[in-house]
Amino acid sequence: MTGQVLASSAADVSGDFQPQQERGQRAVFCGLTSIIWMHRKIQDAFFLVVGSRTCAHLIQSAAGVMIFAEPRFGTAILGDRDLAGMADCHEELDRVVAQVLERRPELKTIFLVGSCPSEVIKLDLDNAAQRLSREYSGGVRFVSFSGSGIETTFTQGEDSCLTALVPSLNQRESDQPHLLVVGTLPDIVEDQFRRLFHQLGIDCVEFFPGKSSTELPEIGLNTQVVLAQPYLGETLRALQGRGAHHIPAPFPLGVAGTAAWFYAAAAAFGIPEGRVEEVLQAPRARATRALSALRDELAGRRFAMLPDSQLEIPLARFLALECGMTPVEVGTPYFDATVMQAEIPLLPAGVSWIEGQDLDPALDRIRSARPDITVCGLGIANPLEAEGLRTKWSIELLFSPIQGFEQVADLAELFARPLRREAKLEVGEWS
Repeated sequence: MTGQVLASSAADVSGDFQPQQERGQRAVFCGLTSIIWMHRKIQDAFFLVVGSRTCAHLIQSAAGVMIFAEPRFGTAILGDRDLAGMADCHEELDRVVAQVLERRPELKTIFLVGSCPSEVIKLDLDNAAQRLSREYSGGVRFVSFSGSGIETTFTQGEDSCLTALVPSLNQRESDQPHLLVVGTLPDIVEDQFRRLFHQLGIDCVEFFPGKSSTELPEIGLNTQVVLAQPYLGETLRALQGRGAHHIPAPFPLGVAGTAAWFYAAAAAFGIPEGRVEEVLQAPRARATRALSALRDELAGRRFAMLPDSQLEIPLARFLALECGMTPVEVGTPYFDATVMQAEIPLLPAGVSWIEGQDLDPALDRIRSARPDITVCGLGIANPLEAEGLRTKWSIELLFSPIQGFEQVADLAELFARPLRREAKLEVGEWS
């Protein structure tokens, strides 16, 4: 199945595709949550949130699964005096930074992460980062970005972080074509992708972010960018501003999506389709066999997605085209036409696509439609479960390896599991 076959297998809605827009009350996590998967990826960096005790509780709760490991994130807590403008926040910030470096002298980068409280009191973390970088004489780099939930969804914390790093990328002087894969990926997925690119003949490939905050990729006119995550629109535009070229591609979710992603990258490097087919044949066959065992459980089931992560559109494409599920309503917090341009022709027709959210009417529609499974945020899941509606936490899709051929069955399993649990509950089985 080539990228061309994938494109022809779905109703082409690209001509006038425009999701319905809603504006109203939203229910999403804030961008601080992205610290949890980013601190796991960038292994020589520390994420210092400048925020309230609520911010500290949020990221600690979200990272509860790692309670037995010392994390590389923390919170410089703004107290009442700070918020009232009666104390010098920068003095407290300097003290906390010194404590962090005394405890973790191996750190190479400290990210100063803005929050709702720090932005409300107009705390200038950009200048603080520049000042601290001078004070530590280049031994530690300080970078600031916003993780505030005032105007963003939780995945956009990564977008803000990577955008803040783009000015630090060195200019690439080599004329050799260069592939840059953008978006945080689990190490196991990155290794699989790197191996397949090597087999295709693309050896000059880097991942952003990588495991080290000091070994950043270079950027130049011969850099080809392919996104691995769909919520990185600002990062993409910043890279394009440095001269990089965007490779439009479906996202590597599912068998067909992953194959189309590799086909798009290979085409940008002039690699013949026959060679791509030869390299992808074995992993695609394994993924297809693994998915077939789960398709029978999912086919014919109805699903809805409430806006939360910006993964909703490529996930809906995977569930509809490869798992045989029927989308009832698919909401996404923001629709970026540039980022999604290769996904649009693949989307099934006759679906209610919604950008933004008006929470109460959205919940009313879910209650009326009663889909078999609803993908939503944590704050909405439990109330819906109490009403007898099965749910899947959208944040779990960020903490789990779901990209690529080898993870296709794991991705489908995440949606099959709630349905199995429901079946067991109906017959009184507990496990």
